[in-house]
Amino acid sequence: MKITKIIVTSIIIVGIIASISFFIFDQNFIQNPINEEDKGVELIEWSSGKLFNILVNPDDLILVEGKTIPLKATFGLKEELNQTYEKIGFFGEEKKSLFIIPTFTASAYSKNGFYDFYNENCSEQCLTTKIVTENKLDYSSSANSVKILQLLEYDSISDLELHQNPSILKNYDKVIVLHNEYVSKIMFDAITAHKNIVFLYPNSLYGEIELNDSNNKITLVRGHGYPSSDIKNGFNWENENTDPYEFDNECNNWKFYPISNGHMLNCYPEQIIWKNESLLQFLKDL
Repeated sequence: MKITKIIVTSIIIVGIIASISFFIFDQNFIQNPINEEDKGVELIEWSSGKLFNILVNPDDLILVEGKTIPLKATFGLKEELNQTYEKIGFFGEEKKSLFIIPTFTASAYSKNGFYDFYNENCSEQCLTTKIVTENKLDYSSSANSVKILQLLEYDSISDLELHQNPSILKNYDKVIVLHNEYVSKIMFDAITAHKNIVFLYPNSLYGEIELNDSNNKITLVRGHGYPSSDIKNGFNWENENTDPYEFDNECNNWKFYPISNGHMLNCYPEQIIWKNESLLQFLKDL
């Protein structure tokens, strides 16, 4: 099991249109100019949000529609908010909450992965793809939530580690599922059998994959229109909640609603997880 205790972590926001548009129009960010003397600094404070500092490598700042935005960014804790972090995090507390890092999903979205097949850019060979590392997470694989929950000292486990040791979930009172869209049957069974799961992202447990340990690859088995176009959820899961919640990334009316073994969020929180104290407090208390 991987227990994370870090202050500043790596890539959380990638240069995709949705993220770029978000940064341009989010009033909670301060658009600071790029100074030449900053070029020699590995990370600089680009903006200070209400909850976390936003740090960037100056080389990752780009100009879009006349405004400076980061192509990539990282989060850091703000010393003056230690009391707030104590309320919404697990500093010095016994950790009974665990979240699952969705590297299988990041792999599915990677170049020459599942989505190149879905988009008819390659044949079924793209339905087998190499498992990427955690630093390849992006918007589609809950990068922001991974980094924020790590900063707040939640325990974490990769989906590969969970596949190899599914019984570990029994050690935790609460398990948080992120955008773990692609999971193995072993993972699915372990997650759905647990008594208190928080599905922080819609569209989780959507596609069944098979793991090949010998070559560190995953293969799509069922789901997302494969092997038949009429197949949506690969597990025929009764709590399937992709449509319409996956497409609400503003989360203006976020709400956790109960299911038989936990709760599900009704929106895609990637762009609010780092600035919504109420959401983080609710998540901890569930």
